[in-house]
Amino acid sequence: MTKRALRKKYKALRSHLSENQIDDLSISIANQLLKLPIWEPIYYHLFLTIEAQKEVNTDYILNILSGKDKNIVISKSDFETGLMTHFLLTDNTVIKKNSYNIPEPVDGIEISNDNLEVVFIPLLAFDTLGNRVGYGKGFYDRFLANCKPETIKIGLSFFEAETEITDVFESDVKLDYCVTPEKIYSFN
Repeated sequence: MTKRALRKKYKALRSHLSENQIDDLSISIANQLLKLPIWEPIYYHLFLTIEAQKEVNTDYILNILSGKDKNIVISKSDFETGLMTHFLLTDNTVIKKNSYNIPEPVDGIEISNDNLEVVFIPLLAFDTLGNRVGYGKGFYDRFLANCKPETIKIGLSFFEAETEITDVFESDVKLDYCVTPEKIYSFN
């Protein structure tokens, strides 16, 4: 399927999920993550959940990272440049929703892409080859292209893999893993 068709399909599937279902599925995803060999690094990039889009609730992952005393990095999006700036999440970080309803840090200690060792990635769909479909603005592809090659890229999805995304671009950055409530997909 094409990215456009997949966006439509998975937005519709998400729209039918209740808050309780989202919480249960998100807890299952967080528990699956504990099985991965990804807990040695120090710097983890995590997206903050856009509740209106019925995204995976990353609060559970945030709790795991905090419990393991990891440095958690969150982003702020610039819709004029299409780039993201990354900030260390601290007790003093002020989070505010932007005009697209995305929770973001107001400011803080900026962290460069070079420091990021593990990145958790929001997505709408993914395929068995590790390609992903996001919201279509390219923020994560630009961001991931500027990370170190060894940065571990992990997609989080409520749903299982599609066979193939037919219109993948050369600039699309593949996942290393995608974690669903039922399964861990490895693309290495």
